[in-house]
Amino acid sequence: MSKSKRQVSVGRPTMMDVAATAGVSQATVSLVLSGTKGARLADATRGRVLEAAQTLGYRFVRRGTKAPPGGQSIIVFVADETSTDPWMSLAFEGARDKALEYGINMLMVVSHGDADVETNIITGLKKLPVLGLIYGTILTRLVQIPAALADLSIVLVNCYDEHREHHSVLPGDLLGGRTATEHLLLSGRRRIGFINGQQGVDAARDRLKGYKQALASNDIAFDPALVRPGNWEPSAGYEMTLELMALDNPPDAIFCANDMMAVGCFDALKQLGARIPDDVAVIGFDDRNIAQYTHPPLSTLILPLYEMGRTAAELLIDAAGGLHTNPSRIKVECELIARQSTASRRFDDAEATVAAQ
Repeated sequence: MSKSKRQVSVGRPTMMDVAATAGVSQATVSLVLSGTKGARLADATRGRVLEAAQTLGYRFVRRGTKAPPGGQSIIVFVADETSTDPWMSLAFEGARDKALEYGINMLMVVSHGDADVETNIITGLKKLPVLGLIYGTILTRLVQIPAALADLSIVLVNCYDEHREHHSVLPGDLLGGRTATEHLLLSGRRRIGFINGQQGVDAARDRLKGYKQALASNDIAFDPALVRPGNWEPSAGYEMTLELMALDNPPDAIFCANDMMAVGCFDALKQLGARIPDDVAVIGFDDRNIAQYTHPPLSTLILPLYEMGRTAAELLIDAAGGLHTNPSRIKVECELIARQSTASRRFDDAEATVAAQ
């Protein structure tokens, strides 16, 4: 286990000490030590947290069900969409699990982004003991909160408001893009292609920024020929991979901005007879269920919607309990899940002989 630069506090160890020693966030420590079932965490991360807690002698205190602040017993979760992707359902599960620790019920409604529908929803709920509202969107984006919701305590999930009037809980897409690219560099790759998502979407913009930052930090010049536009679908991953591999100097690794495009990337590489990861390493993003069942299993980064939902609910509950803080934009880490699709190169005997010369 690598030691953190932060000094462990004198006296009884705290959750912050465990987080610093394990190299993770306090939220991750809480998820591991509380045994939260829905949290999507790598086994290696769980192991580091448990080892750090044991080494420091930290004991997690399970406080049991708490009383709802102020007698208010309902949090309303408004999502714009739940059927096309699992993200808002995961965020709702995280928020619900946190709320239930306080005896608070969660209610989810789907508005399809219609302000009139959202207004009608809140009008119909005004007689209920509503503690606050979580407002979530399936794509990370700027939102405008309907005026009818202005008098409620609101936390935004996967979205943000222009004037920072509300807390926003967002995925760390930029850092995630950098982590994915650095992982490929550490596996011995130097010419990394990037298939981006839909143009104009925050996640696509930030993941590309992270890719560029990682290259710059490792003294590798950015080559625009290695970047291709996509649309989050397998067809784009397939078509853009064929374009990248047709270059005079093709990539030895491809970073797909989501797992679905990585599936298409796999198909294209196999059609071309390229071995994964021997000839071309591939990494995705989001950690969809399919990622662990591809051949070989796909390396990816977790889109932490469950943890984001828990954080949003905690912010609402803290505010209802009298802990008021200035609205902030909280970024939740997108953890790397390394699988076989990015394993270090394997050399045959002839290549090993040449490399040794």
